[in-house]
Amino acid sequence: MQHKTILSQGGTVHYWIARNDNVSDCIVFTHGVTADHTMFEKQIPYFSDNYTIILWDVPMHGLSRPYQQFTYQDTAEILHSILQKENIQKTFLVGMSMGGYPSQHFAALYPDMVKGFVALDTTPLGLKYYSKSDLWWLKQVVPMAKCFTTNLLRKSMALSVSESRYSYQKMLSMLKPLSKAEIIQQMRIAYEYFIVENKDVNFSFPILILVGEKDSTGKVKAYCKEWAKQTGYPLHFIKQAKHFANGDNPEQVNKEIEKFIIETVHKERKNYAVL
Repeated sequence: MQHKTILSQGGTVHYWIARNDNVSDCIVFTHGVTADHTMFEKQIPYFSDNYTIILWDVPMHGLSRPYQQFTYQDTAEILHSILQKENIQKTFLVGMSMGGYPSQHFAALYPDMVKGFVALDTTPLGLKYYSKSDLWWLKQVVPMAKCFTTNLLRKSMALSVSESRYSYQKMLSMLKPLSKAEIIQQMRIAYEYFIVENKDVNFSFPILILVGEKDSTGKVKAYCKEWAKQTGYPLHFIKQAKHFANGDNPEQVNKEIEKFIIETVHKERKNYAVL
């Protein structure tokens, strides 16, 4: 993949693109908190032959550090700038955990640029989903993390999201370059900034919700069930997977994403033909 950068007001953001000129569809993968673009290394070989692929290190993560004045609104604008720079008019979005929030904020601002969204072990934007007690507990994540030593924090985080040895080792490798202060800072933006910027949204493009059947991270699984119930979006459970489902069971995740894209594109072409 070709490594590129884009300069924003908060700092330099790094992204990677595998352009496929023989196809028209693009997929943007957005990683979770304390991770980086390599979180999707099990997806890239599967999709790169048939799609243009974009990965990025979200501001304050991976190589996109240091970064000043993070907001999810800013991440949405940066993603828009990346797509403009690469002359991509429409794309599919895959957002994993925290990566679902930049994806949804982007989709709220630029709905005409989104062909579909795969919500991977993430939670919805929308004020109705989160009770006062839910929001209170989100604010306790950072204080609780401060009680751990650096090594114990890394190991406990990797263990909590992983069912497979691969996912555990991969998560540890992404956490290793981060100091305890950086881990806590990233966790703060993931949870506390989400509360501040959460808003009601209404999407008209197709959405697929995927969640590991053993996902025990917070109330992610419960939120996904309620999200599907409230909207009618399809919800599929990833077998033998925790929160890092695309690492625990990449075979099922890849097939679910591919099927969703193929069906969405087919329906779009069919509707266009009718018009």
